[in-house]
Amino acid sequence: MAGGLTQAQGWGITVLRVIVGIVFLAHGGQKLFVWGFSNVAGFFGQVGIPFPMLAAIVVTLVEFLGGLALLLGLFSRWAAIPLAINMLVAILVVHLRGGFFVPEGVEFTLTLLAANVALALLGSGEASVDRLLGKRKV
Repeated sequence: MAGGLTQAQGWGITVLRVIVGIVFLAHGGQKLFVWGFSNVAGFFGQVGIPFPMLAAIVVTLVEFLGGLALLLGLFSRWAAIPLAINMLVAILVVHLRGGFFVPEGVEFTLTLLAANVALALLGSGEASVDRLLGKRKV
């Protein structure tokens, strides 16, 4: 038991972290390589997000780099925090008015918010760069 968790629980966190990392890496990659900052900024401007170009750059990089960090298990707790904030803003600004169910509702973003809060609280799990770096210090 490391950090009060069983090894099985640590593997459960690993599965959650890797899947959430893939989701954010894909969404950030789509924004970065398919839509581009200007199209993301255009959407942000339409929904009333202030400083849409700055927000587009920040959100795109948070999703892409944060997703990569979660996938690798590198600084996972720190990567999960801005991703959770990103989802909270998405819920409040875009999805809340769409009700609960996807595609317009909060269902997906709320799940990602909860997953990132859990990862921020619980850490990387078993298979992660964070864990390897922690073992080297001992």
